[in-house]
Amino acid sequence: MNQEKFIKIWKTCVAFCALIVAVLFVGCGPLDPVDTNKGAITGEPTSNTFNTLQPGEMVKIDFSGPPSPPHPHEENIKDDGTISLIHVGSVKAAGKTPGQLQTEIQQLYVPRFYRYLNVTVKPADRFFIVGGEVKAPSRQLYLGPITVTGAIKASGDFTEYARKNKVRLIRADGTIRIIDTIKAQNNSALDLPVYPGDKIDVPARMF
Repeated sequence: MNQEKFIKIWKTCVAFCALIVAVLFVGCGPLDPVDTNKGAITGEPTSNTFNTLQPGEMVKIDFSGPPSPPHPHEENIKDDGTISLIHVGSVKAAGKTPGQLQTEIQQLYVPRFYRYLNVTVKPADRFFIVGGEVKAPSRQLYLGPITVTGAIKASGDFTEYARKNKVRLIRADGTIRIIDTIKAQNNSALDLPVYPGDKIDVPARMF
């Protein structure tokens, strides 16, 4: 083999080795960034229940702006979460903040009934009442989701004379539910939520 052929073969080998090194270098390069948030689970709720309106809660709606706006409206939010307004009818209120409800009502009236209209939604103070055979009957401030058994515990729990299987939950609209709190201890579906304006009445045992 003459020197010229040797040099040619040597250059070919060097080029081939360089190509292999380049391929390996690219293959070992930095990986695509990993999204550490994919599938992440957080304990934060999607909405703040403390700020949203609830069934049974009294809301006052004021209208202003045009010469003859609708009259002020006061209503307890119905058990199905709605209120009824003049001209527009049923409006979903529960689960919304006062600001969200204001915006929705304004859009229902403008421009269909008015060229412009200011709407203000004011929730009343949130309370529910626990009475009867509990150790500390009282009107309690509604601070967020609570069930019948939770409300009773917050009122000092049952007295020894309580009829625990016939607790009455009286909704703000007058609807009455009978709660068996003994069974509710093992079945959370029976432990109904308490809403603002509700009243819990614990009757006494007959003997």
